[in-house]
Parts: sequence; C-alpha cells; structure tokens
Amino acid sequence: MTVTYSEEFRGERVQSRTLITASRNLIPALREREEEAERHRRLPEATSLDLRRTGVARLLQPESFGGAEASLEHLVDVLVPIASGCPSTAWCLAQYLFHNYMIAHWPVEAQREVWSDPTHLVSGILVPRLGTARQVDGGYELSGQWPFVSGVQASDWCILAGMVEQDAAPDEERYFLVPTASLTILDTWNPIGLHGSGSHDVAVDRIFVPEYLTLSIWHMKGGDFPGKVLNRGALFRPPLLMVSGILPAACLIGMTEGMFEQFLLQSRGRKALRTSEDTVNYPTHQMRVGEVSASLQAAEMLIRADCREIMEFAAADSTYSPMERSNYRSNSAYAGQLARQAAEIVWDLIGARGAYATNCIARYYRDIAVASRHTAINWEVNATEHGRARLRLPLTNPSL
Repeated sequence: MTVTYSEEFRGERVQSRTLITASRNLIPALREREEEAERHRRLPEATSLDLRRTGVARLLQPESFGGAEASLEHLVDVLVPIASGCPSTAWCLAQYLFHNYMIAHWPVEAQREVWSDPTHLVSGILVPRLGTARQVDGGYELSGQWPFVSGVQASDWCILAGMVEQDAAPDEERYFLVPTASLTILDTWNPIGLHGSGSHDVAVDRIFVPEYLTLSIWHMKGGDFPGKVLNRGALFRPPLLMVSGILPAACLIGMTEGMFEQFLLQSRGRKALRTSEDTVNYPTHQMRVGEVSASLQAAEMLIRADCREIMEFAAADSTYSPMERSNYRSNSAYAGQLARQAAEIVWDLIGARGAYATNCIARYYRDIAVASRHTAINWEVNATEHGRARLRLPLTNPSL
C-alpha cells in the first residue's frame, strides 16, 4: 500500500518492532518507579518522558502521521510485558494507545492539530451521559464532569464524551477533543489499586469545541469516517468499541503474570510455618501453580486469536455481524476473567505473607482488583450481550 503522509508531517515513521523492543527495555526502570507512582498517585515525570521518547504510544497511530499503524496483536506484545512490570504505566499507556487509534477517525484537520507534535499523549473518558453539549455557531458548547480519566495529568489532549441536545430528534452521542490545559483536573483519585494511573475526575464548563474536533459515535461503528480520506488501512476498519476490551484484558493478563512471577520467586525455599516442609513439594500447591499457568496462556491465546481474526476480516473489508461484534467483546471480558481468577489463586497460595503492604504481590492484587472492574471487560454485561446475539435477539449496547 502506498502511504500518503499528511502535508504537515516532517518526521520519520516509527516501526512496530522497534516500539515493542523499546517498551520491553523500559520494564526495569518502570519497576523502580512503582513506589513513586503509588505515592504521588500519577505517572512519574520520568515515565511519561520515556513514553514520549520511545514513541510506544504511537503503535496504532496512522502511518500518515509517522505512526507504526501496527496490527492489533502488537497491542498484546506491548501491554502484557509492561503490565507485568508496572500495572499503572500499562493502564495509562492502554488509554494513550486506544485514543490515538480513535483520533485516526477524526477529520484530518483535527489529526493535524493533535499530531502537530506526533509524540502527544491523549487521555480520555468515553462515558457520554456525564457530559452535555449544545450546537452553537462553528461547533459545540460542552459541560460536564467525568471520572476515571487515567493518565490525564501527563496528557496533552483529552477525549470527552457527551450527549448533544437536539429538539427534533433523540440526543446524539458525540466525542470531543479538548486540550488538557483547558480542563479542570479534580483531585479525586484515592483508590485501593492502580494508584499511579492518576485516574482523576475532570470537568469543563461551557467550553467551546470546534466542529472539526468532534466526532459522532456513528463513525466509530465501522464503515465510513471522516479520517478515511487519509487513513484507509485495514487497522482502521473495525468498529472501535468492538475491539476496546482487548487493551484492558491484555493489561490484566500482564498484571497477573507479574504477580505470578513474584510468587514463584518468593516460593523458593519457602517453608510451612508449622511443619517446616518446603511448600513447593505439596501436590495441591503444584496443581494450582499449573492451573494459573494454563489460565494465563489460555487468556492470552484467546485475545491474540481474536486480534488476528479481526484484522483478517478488516483486510477483506468484511462487515462484522452483531454476533461477531458481541463475541469479540465477550472474549476480551472472558480473558480478563481468566486472569482475575488466576490472580485469586496466587493470592490464596501466598497465604498470610500477602497481608504485608510492603509485599509487591499485595500491590499487584490491589491493582488487579481495580483494573478488572473496567466496563469494557465487565463479564456479566458482555457475556449477556453475546448471549442475546446467540439467541438471535437484538443487541442493546449502543456502542456495538
């Protein structure tokens, strides 16, 4: 395919394999900064600088602006290992990656403005009913307050969702690109886990957003979108929110792998307090370790297979049926379930030693507890929706 670069782009295109290698090379430094991230409840400055320097957030950025325009499966290659090293960094990176992916669908004028510096980081929150907008001359006036805006303090732009009030038709769900400097960031993030994600509330009050910096939800469901005049590759053809569960699922798998690795390290020479026997010699202990390993492998294989299949459909310019749309979301949620259940097994195996807040296994457990609550991998919601599709009932999730 011939790449058409934006007329403003004057840099070099990043390569997916280079980004994957660079992200893995960051892991030792990210681990060293975990306590700093937890203490300050945000990404350390050095970490956000590393993300910009390596360009890892540009994995799904279109080639037209120098991004890697990689395969969806490369998300797994990046997020799983980073989440094993620092869950909060992976969580923020997942947001930056997905929002870059979204921006490729915006009008080209918006892409040029956001990526005037191609290393810009974009945070966001896609909960529309917390924001209200009305159409005014040249754009929209947006107000609202949104929670859980992970990585917002380190970001340059933020995507907010709102409902546009319309007199003669149902309210329209729309997305708004806003400079982070225009937001009020409220200090609300005092969680039990993922402290370093800095997932604070943000608010705006009657802020003007030009028309070209907004996008209707209808352009995220597959098919035509304004950015298609420049970004025609297969990566941008799938419905956006159909694939959104892959990122938090990959993060959960990586977090649990990190927790599991630490458990295996702590198991060396560990003796039962009452009998002084090596706990690794207990058959039940061995069986549960095998179960964790199998669960994590199955979870990762499931989302990798879905990534490949989604890209194959996209390359063929196929239309995704309601069955397929709900299936991919359900599979991501199930992969997250497998990872969370594996984490519970590790938590049981570590025993009373996990009670110490200084034990990194306890931190992983808290991070997993928070991450697994993300709506994109909510098992009950997504399994129910796919169950409806299997029963030939209409979908109820408007994003699908």
